[in-house]
This record gives sequence, C-alpha cells and structure tokens, in this order.
Amino acid sequence: MIGPMRPVIIAGNWKMQTTPADAGELAATIARRTNEPEVVRVLCPPFVCLAAVRDALAAEPTGRDVAVGAQNVHHELAGAYTGEISAPMLVGLATWTIVGHSERRRDAGETDALINQKVWRARDAGLHVILCVGEQLAEREAGRAAQVVRAQVRGCLDGVKAPAGGDAASGDLRAPWLTIAYEPVWAIGTGRTARGVDAAEMAAAIRRTLGELDFEADGEGVPVLYGGSVTSATIDEFLAEPAIDGALVGGASLKPDEMAGIVARAALTARGRGAQPAS
Repeated sequence: MIGPMRPVIIAGNWKMQTTPADAGELAATIARRTNEPEVVRVLCPPFVCLAAVRDALAAEPTGRDVAVGAQNVHHELAGAYTGEISAPMLVGLATWTIVGHSERRRDAGETDALINQKVWRARDAGLHVILCVGEQLAEREAGRAAQVVRAQVRGCLDGVKAPAGGDAASGDLRAPWLTIAYEPVWAIGTGRTARGVDAAEMAAAIRRTLGELDFEADGEGVPVLYGGSVTSATIDEFLAEPAIDGALVGGASLKPDEMAGIVARAALTARGRGAQPAS
C-alpha cells in the first residue's frame, strides 16, 4: 500500500555535531534549500541545539513545515538520572525522537527491552518515534539478517499500540506516530552500502513482524526508512524501491547541498506515489 498513509520522510541525524551558535543557521539554510512540501522533513540536532533549531525554523518561512526531532529519550519520566532527558522535557522543543540507534545500542548498551520502554514514553508524550533496527555484518554473512531485525522489532514494540486518538495524538498528521529506520550497522560510516533490493527485503520482513504484532493494516501504514550512510549519490537506489519510504540521513544531513539533492529526489518519489502536500 503506497500513498498518503505512507509519506516520504527524510530525517537528518546530526549526531554530536553543531553548537547552539551555528545550528539555527544551518537548519534555516537546509529548510530554504529543501522546500518540498510533499516530503516530511525532520532535523535531529543535539539536545543543546533543539531550542535554537526550533526557533530558527519558526522564523524561516520555508522552515515552518520542517519538524524538529531529538536523537534519544530516556526510558523514565523523571528521577536521579544525571545527564538524561525525558520525554516530557522534549515537549515544546521537539515533535519527533529517534530511539534505538545502533550507536546507542553499541555505546550505551541499550537492549530491545530498554528501547521498548523508550518507545512507550515517547508515544505517551505525543512524540513521533523513529525506531532504528539493523544487523551486524557477521549476522548478515551468516544469513541471519532478517531473523535479527525481526527479533529487534518484536522486542522494541512488544505490547506497544498506537496512542489513544491514533496518529492525531502526535499533533502532526503528515506522518503516523511510528516510523522504522532499517540501518544495517555494517553500512554506517564504513564505506560499504547495502543494495536497494536488500533494504526492500528487510522492509518486507519488518512489516511481516508488525503484522504479527497486530499493528493496524498489518503494519502496511508504517513508513520504513533506509539509514545506512545515505548521500545524494546513493538515495536513488533506495527510493526506487516501493517498500522504502525515505531515509534517515547521517553525515550528509549536515551539508545543505547534500540535503537539497536528497530531498529533491524524495519529492519526485512522493509525487510519483501520489502523496498529498503537507498542510
């Protein structure tokens, strides 16, 4: 099922880059260079830059349709967790959040069970969630890629349902509350890339798992993004696959020229699929 239920989404993960002094101007520049209303655009700066990016986009006429996302969220609402940020703290600063990124799994030891709690917290706070899943190189070479990713989806979304009020509870009707980013860990910052057909096969495995978890319409309405070191030179292969609905962009999201190329290609895909412009 392709169409308004599955928007084309380009989300930029700035990781530990930019400062409050320069993040706002970068966000405004990207907004001007990517003014494509058919594409849902999300910028995810570091926590300390959220307010600067929010304010810069609000002041930029072409930035008002660009959403702000956090790169992570804590699994508790409040408490003695020095340095952490809870979902309620993000309300008013961001409308999206990434959870379960491979770097969080690797560096912070995040498990599927912990990520499941983060999904719940973000959902309950009315945030859009980009859930990241993906296999290691050894797992792919062993023929276990789909098995690993399906287990991650099940663990991270166990018991999770759409918020009361459905997607309307998120406040942004351009996209459903849940998006899944397939990020093959072996293709992030390594110089290696997956093929479009590989990503499409994994998207199908993800949606089969969503169906097993009783997601509405067997998960066909959940966008699946590709997230393995995407650039303007590689995005075509992935957007050519009907099962792939956009990209979670890393380093290239800090470069306005790259983002312009990626979003322009995404806009062609959105128009070809009959997506409705954002209101």
